[in-house]
Amino acid sequence: MSQRRVPRWLLWLGVPVALVVLAVLLFRWDWLIPIVESRASAALGRPVQIAHLQVHLGRVTEVTATDVRVGNPDGFPEAAPLAQAPRATVQFDVMEYWHNKAVVLPLIELEHPQVSAQATADGKNNYTFSTGKPAGEGAPAESKSAMPRIDVFRILDGEAKVLIPRLKADFTLGIATRDETTPEPRIAVNAKGTYAGQPITGEALLGGLIYFQAQDRPWPLDVKLANGPTNVAVKGTIAHPLELQGADVQLLLRGTDMSLLQPLTGVPFPRTPNFSLGGRLDYADGRARFRDFDGKVGSSDLTGTITVSTGDDVPDVTADLRSKKVDLADLGGFIGETPGRTSTPGQTAQQRREVAKDEQRSRVLPDTPISLPKLTAANVHLKYQADSILGRDVPFDGMRTTMDLENGAIRLHPLSLQVGRGQISGDIALTPQENDAVQARADVQFQRVDLSRLMRATGFQGSGLIGGRAQINSSGKSLADILGRGNGALSLSMAGGGNLSALLVDLSGLRLGNALLSFLKLPDRTQVECFVGDFSLRSGQLDTRALLLDTEDVLITGDGKVDLARERINYRIRSQSKHFTIGQLPAPITIGGTFRDPDVGIDATEAAARGGAAAALGILAAPLAILPTIQFGVGDDNRCQSLVSRGQGGAGRR
Repeated sequence: MSQRRVPRWLLWLGVPVALVVLAVLLFRWDWLIPIVESRASAALGRPVQIAHLQVHLGRVTEVTATDVRVGNPDGFPEAAPLAQAPRATVQFDVMEYWHNKAVVLPLIELEHPQVSAQATADGKNNYTFSTGKPAGEGAPAESKSAMPRIDVFRILDGEAKVLIPRLKADFTLGIATRDETTPEPRIAVNAKGTYAGQPITGEALLGGLIYFQAQDRPWPLDVKLANGPTNVAVKGTIAHPLELQGADVQLLLRGTDMSLLQPLTGVPFPRTPNFSLGGRLDYADGRARFRDFDGKVGSSDLTGTITVSTGDDVPDVTADLRSKKVDLADLGGFIGETPGRTSTPGQTAQQRREVAKDEQRSRVLPDTPISLPKLTAANVHLKYQADSILGRDVPFDGMRTTMDLENGAIRLHPLSLQVGRGQISGDIALTPQENDAVQARADVQFQRVDLSRLMRATGFQGSGLIGGRAQINSSGKSLADILGRGNGALSLSMAGGGNLSALLVDLSGLRLGNALLSFLKLPDRTQVECFVGDFSLRSGQLDTRALLLDTEDVLITGDGKVDLARERINYRIRSQSKHFTIGQLPAPITIGGTFRDPDVGIDATEAAARGGAAAALGILAAPLAILPTIQFGVGDDNRCQSLVSRGQGGAGRR
């Protein structure tokens, strides 16, 4: 029997088939790891390592990578890798892609992933990625909107460690998905550690990735965060979370001091008493808005809207705020004082101690240095209005201001305080200097200021309208420093038609008999013929150029200096009755001591008797010399003008 020979063509076909079968039997998916690592490393800009790779082929193909590690960028100090996971699984729907060219991932699952986001003291970090071209640039229009569909995204016991020295941040995030509350897994996050040097704790329940893909299902979020004494609660939904559009979110802020919000918001706030604010939060066109909020800051109410634009290097903040009632003590942080009072509701024990200490210290003018870093942290445009002002002995009825803070320079244009039918308003500018000081300029107008409101704060009575102007140009590191170095002037006047409590005038001349009658309310007022006060400010020394009060029965003048740098007073007030009065002691009153503890006494060395009009005109020599140069409506009143004429005539007769 002859042996049959194998056809040559079958031999040529069988060898390749055998080789393919052999390759399939011996093939290991790990052989593809170098290719995967290379492409992943190039995409992330960080070395990527995979220990093993397994693939289960099928209609839905499953790829599993074990011991995945994403390292830090080149040049970053040796530290824990950016990310690592013992196991990562991705499922890919092959048939969906074959029929519809759609990328569908039924499952992405990460087991025990760990992330270590770190920064160094010089600002380098391992978590900033360079994206190169903007997403989709140069791609066909139809591919820009094509995104993978992810049915289930699951994280099993993940953890993220955050260490950023510049932010004084060292906290850990626990991250996991929950399946028990909704059909789709929700992402649960908890935080613990420190941020901005304060303890931080928090928890959040967020919608999973499926919400990012469903146009008709807004992304839910429920966040509660405590950073030191500050508490933040955010709850609601976002219609388009990838664009942060269509937010329907309620934001509640509570804490002991709004200045502690800066690390959380990037917006600089002055020191305040305790606060509680609630309102709506939304985001559109690159701007976050905290709108229609209302709440309390200390004893004051506050409503309005704050808008923050974050597209530039420095945030741009626009705020439109209003208070129906405000306690000026709550605004003390704006000028470097300790805000609030010991009686302010909700103050912490520490805040009460600080206020009490501030009230007992020897200095009165605020000497807290102006924080230049806070001034440059954002550009701020503020409109604020207070309908009424609370506080013991406060002479102001209302307040409004427009403030612009740009590149560290502050402008208030104007700051206006209502006093009765008139107002005190002015333009104020603070410009940073290289030596951590600020250049300060202020021009303040007193327009028909109601004397009755000012006198009410002194315990006396009076009526009439005061006008005038104050100017200052100075530099310093605090309000006390600025005033203690200042140059400028102050002029005030009240021409005819007003009146003052007779007790005030009588005490200024030590007219003991009439003072007693004034206590008995007989008489209780004296007519003001003319009032002028004119002062110069040189290097913090407020010097009297003229102080004159002419009433129907007494002439009062004053001279002396007020040292704003040392907060000391050296002043003398002289008076001369136009008529003989029993009980008058024609001795000057001296005012000395400090702002916190002034001394009032009698200058017994100057007790020479004066008589009648000649003596009265004698004490008017200095005021009459400067009175014609003051132009705030004083010269237009015939009573002030007649006083000038009398003085000039009297001087000519002597």
